[in-house]
Amino acid sequence: MRRYLFSSHDGFGLGHVRRNSLVAAALLREDPSAEVLLVTGLAVRPAWLDDRRIRVVRVPALLKDADGAYRHADRPFEEAIGERSGVFRSAVESFRPDVVVVDRHPYGIAGELRRGLERAKELGAAAVLGLRDVLDEPGCIRAEMSGEGWSDVDRIFDEVFVYGSRVLCDHEVEYGLAVTPRYVGWVVERCPEVERRRGLLVVTAGGGGDGHAVFELGIELAELLDDRQVLLVAGPYAADPRLRANDRPRLHVARDVPGCIELYARADATVQMAGYNSTVESLAAGVRPVLVPRRSPRREQAIRASRLAALGLADVVDEGAPADEVAWLLRRSRAVDRDAITAAGIDLDGAATAARGIARLAGVPQR
Repeated sequence: MRRYLFSSHDGFGLGHVRRNSLVAAALLREDPSAEVLLVTGLAVRPAWLDDRRIRVVRVPALLKDADGAYRHADRPFEEAIGERSGVFRSAVESFRPDVVVVDRHPYGIAGELRRGLERAKELGAAAVLGLRDVLDEPGCIRAEMSGEGWSDVDRIFDEVFVYGSRVLCDHEVEYGLAVTPRYVGWVVERCPEVERRRGLLVVTAGGGGDGHAVFELGIELAELLDDRQVLLVAGPYAADPRLRANDRPRLHVARDVPGCIELYARADATVQMAGYNSTVESLAAGVRPVLVPRRSPRREQAIRASRLAALGLADVVDEGAPADEVAWLLRRSRAVDRDAITAAGIDLDGAATAARGIARLAGVPQR
């Protein structure tokens, strides 16, 4: 029985844990008898993390401030980092994984994973670093990769996976990544076959903690468009009081849904932020999204949005864009087929490809 340990960087979003959970689920399809442990500081447990085959170990949650710095809600940062380090190392010691998979930051937010990773290597485990398609502005990432947080990556990690494709971002060229990564494609849930509801507009903002502008736009669109039913999908961090109840007949609110991809598959249009998971889910569901990217403290979303727009797979508007400008876009067909996505160089089989690569490192015979 092989064991796989996933470590999820956390912030004010859910993307890191979501990617790890989807790769873990694909891994369990590839290696059904495996044991999977997911270490995360996610302060909530969304419905899609309720897979009982995946054991979850909690570490103190660190949330990102508006300026990009991390903090713990009620304890000093150093104390939280110390506990995170101890829990991760203890998980390595007790679980004895065959492979450790780390998302985004090689050694965690402040190096808290380094001791545990060194111990995992001593115990014979392989290590995989998973990076999303776009990280941030090239200058910021080049500076980051030249620091202590990226030292010895080529020694510690057996593989570096990019959950995307060179067509959107070449990590070696743009970021100066010192190892040659493997581009496995975008990690996304399988899209269910459901019937589309004509006139359904889904408005989402990922975890919801920084989605005020998108939710405000959705409310304005519900008032403006008399031929639309608008569904606001509020993530677990969404705290806008207007999302608690409303008396608008064409506006509805959904909370803590198992995954947005089924809602996207039912909708004929989406308006959303440009985070990794929700953007890829919209495309996988056959909907060309209208993206409202966040531009600070990281420009990752803005870069992803503009490049997808250049490939003809999305439209982009700024935060604060007038609702009538967005309504004009929504009156055009929002459909996008799989052939157009493939022709643009977008591969949506990243979870399965990553799972096969991880299983191979654990010695699973390849099918």
